[in-house]
Amino acid sequence: MSWSSYGGDPGGTRYASLAQIDRGNVGELEVAWTYRTGESGEGFASQGKMAFEATPILAQGRLYLSTPLDTVIALDPATGEEIWRHDPGIDRTRRYAEATSRGVSSWQDATAAPDTACAHRIFLGTLDGRLIALDGGTGQPCAGFGDNGAVDLTEDVRLTSPGQYAITSPPAIAVDLVITGSAIGDNRAVDLELGIVRAFDARSGRRVWLWDPVPREAADPAHAHWRPEQARLTGAANAWSILSVDPERDLVFIPTGAPSPDFFGGERRGDNRHANSIVALRASTGELVWQQQLVHHDLWDYDVSAQPALVDLEKDGRSVPAVIVATKMGLLFTFDRETGEPVFPIEERPVPQGGVAGEELWPTQPFPTAPPPLVSHAPVRPEDAWGLILWDKWRCRKLIERYRSEGIYTPPSTEGTIFTPGYAGGVNWGSLAFEPERRLAVVNAMQVPTVVTLIRREAYRGDDPDFAGSEFAEQRGTPYGMRREVLLSPLGIPCTAPPWGVLSAVDMAAGTIAWQMPLGTTKGYTPIGIKFGMPNMGGPIVTAGGLVFIAAATDNYLRAFDVDTGEELWEGALPAGGQATPMTYHLEETGRQYVVIAAGGHGGLDTTRGDHVLAFALPDAVARRAAR
Repeated sequence: MSWSSYGGDPGGTRYASLAQIDRGNVGELEVAWTYRTGESGEGFASQGKMAFEATPILAQGRLYLSTPLDTVIALDPATGEEIWRHDPGIDRTRRYAEATSRGVSSWQDATAAPDTACAHRIFLGTLDGRLIALDGGTGQPCAGFGDNGAVDLTEDVRLTSPGQYAITSPPAIAVDLVITGSAIGDNRAVDLELGIVRAFDARSGRRVWLWDPVPREAADPAHAHWRPEQARLTGAANAWSILSVDPERDLVFIPTGAPSPDFFGGERRGDNRHANSIVALRASTGELVWQQQLVHHDLWDYDVSAQPALVDLEKDGRSVPAVIVATKMGLLFTFDRETGEPVFPIEERPVPQGGVAGEELWPTQPFPTAPPPLVSHAPVRPEDAWGLILWDKWRCRKLIERYRSEGIYTPPSTEGTIFTPGYAGGVNWGSLAFEPERRLAVVNAMQVPTVVTLIRREAYRGDDPDFAGSEFAEQRGTPYGMRREVLLSPLGIPCTAPPWGVLSAVDMAAGTIAWQMPLGTTKGYTPIGIKFGMPNMGGPIVTAGGLVFIAAATDNYLRAFDVDTGEELWEGALPAGGQATPMTYHLEETGRQYVVIAAGGHGGLDTTRGDHVLAFALPDAVARRAAR
């Protein structure tokens, strides 16, 4: 069994047809091996942002992964021993918008002899904006690809600030093309880098096509959804997350983000199509096939951040090739992936109005009629304040009283607006896993409110001692700077009641929630681990053994849940934060199924740092019994 793509397969289902580890024996899992990357971020200017979010892939009998600083490593999947490593040598003195790499991609040249140099290639996008091709056998750069093994992706993107244009997700592979989006530092200005998606020849590195999510030319039908002069200036709308490929239909599915800047749209009026959308392109040519916008005129940083999941559903007595898109809003949108038609109807519903001066809000937003939201969309009221002690709760109440909150899509304001879900989600890049027999989508989400405050240009300084833990951004070219933070009590606890993190299973045939459980406990934060459900980053996988494996929560555990009931069946302690998605495979030579996860922590969530990759498996005797 080969977990050959970041999401398990090109369509991102995160499902493995492996059943050696099942409900009956999962409690006997043990650590089979541990590998240390040796990368701690020493001397790295953006060390505080580092997040080990990689999911290894298994290809040609080896495990391949990338570290937060883009070192690519090949491991023996049976022992965890290092075979080779390649450091692309990014400038560690530079400050980067992001400090992560979620993984690499594998490609096999069908026209070359298997033992030819670079017949098997590992592709990586880097923090400094390169697309690199490495020989899968040796780790050496493939000299015939681009300039001695690398293509400079900062060309043609209107680069304004080195370190602010990066590749953090593995590229997609479509036959002999390598397709990649980009991560762009948010909220600096209106005229940020271009969020273009490009395809390159896997052998030569020659660019084959380019697609820009912002329609800058009048001939583009989506141009009418923008003001022409603003479309030419606006940046971003970039696809920073993971792309999905349907090889049979020659389609690549692009999840796009918000146009620049995130929280004021007066300089980009209109619904801003194709930003905040799921877009189907012809993989071989880049031609637009269909698109569906999931947020109109985004002011909430509600990027489409999860990998689209390509699945088959039964609807009205017929099989539908579908794409499920999980969102930061905690909504699941489902479309026919051939036509783009909604599988469950979508309604345009009125949303709160009353934006700041110069803003032009969109009056409605799309909501699927099914499934229901996975997290709360309700306003946060003073009576909703929560705390471990009365003083904490009282302080939270006073905070909530200061801010505007009318539920989801309440616009940013100068007094401060509570976003629920917060700008990190809902569902983020961890995406969903799909169990095909039961038609279950398993997905983790956060329920942590955040606050965004617009600051009039004349008063904006870029910092404020009263908000020392907040993030500030200039939003050049607009009348407002920005401040944002998580809505926390003085004790550093969310001001609303738990659960702050949930794991849900959604019946995609019926469009209903089958079960929902808190994800994570207060272990490491309180003397007794309370199952509050914790903030989380990373995602689940599902196996034919009836199990869901997920870490993600801030308490340093990998867990297994029963896919039918949501019952927690096992937990394995991790030496550092497991803010990554696990993967699994079976090896004939050992007769064992392994579950592997990167455990290195997450700067944004302030979890325990480390450099570990761990493999869990059943003891040999148990594995032999399960194989009979």
